[in-house]
Amino acid sequence: MKNESTLASNADVNFLIGGGEMGARMREYDWSKTSLGPTQQWPQSLKTAVRIMLTCRQPMFVWWGEELINLYNDAYKPIVGGKHPEALGQPASYVWREIWDQVGPRAESAMLKNEGTYDEALLLIMERNGYPEETYYTFSYSPVPNDQGDTGGIICANIEDTQRIISERQLALLRELAARTADARTFDEACTLSASCLESNPYDLPFAMIYLVDPDKQQVFLAGTCRIEQNHVAVPETVALDADCVWPFAEVIKTHQAKLISDLEVFFSSLPCGVWQRSPHQAIAVPIAPSGQTGKAGILIAGLNPFRLFDDNYQGFIDLVAAQIAASIANAQAYEEERKRAEALAEIDRAKTVFFSNVSHEFRTPLTLMLGPLEDSLTTCATLLPAKEREQLEMVQRNGLRLLKLVNSLLDFSRIEAGRVEASYQPTNLATFTAELASVFRSAVERAGMQLSVNCPSLPAPVYVDPEMWEKIPDYLISI
Repeated sequence: MKNESTLASNADVNFLIGGGEMGARMREYDWSKTSLGPTQQWPQSLKTAVRIMLTCRQPMFVWWGEELINLYNDAYKPIVGGKHPEALGQPASYVWREIWDQVGPRAESAMLKNEGTYDEALLLIMERNGYPEETYYTFSYSPVPNDQGDTGGIICANIEDTQRIISERQLALLRELAARTADARTFDEACTLSASCLESNPYDLPFAMIYLVDPDKQQVFLAGTCRIEQNHVAVPETVALDADCVWPFAEVIKTHQAKLISDLEVFFSSLPCGVWQRSPHQAIAVPIAPSGQTGKAGILIAGLNPFRLFDDNYQGFIDLVAAQIAASIANAQAYEEERKRAEALAEIDRAKTVFFSNVSHEFRTPLTLMLGPLEDSLTTCATLLPAKEREQLEMVQRNGLRLLKLVNSLLDFSRIEAGRVEASYQPTNLATFTAELASVFRSAVERAGMQLSVNCPSLPAPVYVDPEMWEKIPDYLISI
């Protein structure tokens, strides 16, 4: 009889064999103190559901009976968190009392209507580790029939999506920051665009302010806000670095380290909540690193998600946001410096053009006054002058005309630089006109012991050119 009793007892718990820690805990648990009663009284349908759950490597639980007594496997322990192991054998409505307003109706649908439910990445504010926590789960409640054919309980498989959801939205913000601020051209624009981008993540950044440092005045000044009004008591326009302030500007600038500010409710009666129904109780002040010796330094003040711990992952995200804002400000500074350099070069170029124009006018006037009497002398006194003196006067005239041509070229150059040159196009026999211009140099070429060959075939139709401008082309090419 004793052997038969032992065999029967073993058979009663065979479905709990294995199953890791939770299998052992279920074998040791005094189920007689629950509405399920001793394991030997459990219906076969419950034993089958529990056996499936214990041998599954995916997080699963079984809720059974009118109280929905909670049973779960090893893979489900991280979801239970700090409620483990006390959650075993407790009614589901007690274990998950903080979210029962959301999951209770789903459980009721499965139990009373015999209908399964499915939710993908459902937001649940769970208190599994002693504080309210933002979590996301994909799960389905499947009704399990009892031995009489009615619904005896629920079996549920879970997938936690929390880290995926948080990572995706943070990555989306960083991408938007990089894309939208890339073309910022001023400090103000870089800060304004950055603050606007932060609007896209009200989960991790319920509010934010960007301050830039003015080293000359030893103060910081507001450069951008996100989801908080500029006239809010928490948003000073300027703050002296030696002033007493809730936001630790001086400390962050001095240490180049982020500073966590806790218990915000002590300092401010209300702060923007983002998507949450609770105001942030913490904020972080993060340095915005300057670019080079002359770069603009700044500080990002960011309110923190009240339903997340400020851990290394959260800190890393905030640091990346501050680094991207710093890069945007550096790009704007580089553009501003390049613009100033371009303006300085343009001013130098304008001064050069004015100088050439003035010099050309100053040279041309005395040259014209000199060449006029010289030409008259050569014309009227050519037969009276000795050959040697006439030759010297002709040399003076040639060099004077050459100098005048150079002065006119400088004047033309200054006009082109100033954008004051206007072409006057006329139909021209370009072949004949070019040949005539080139032939002017024939005597000079022959005196140098060379021959000038001009080959300008006739064109089928007149060409529209500015004769004065065209004249300079062969003149320049042949006289080089």
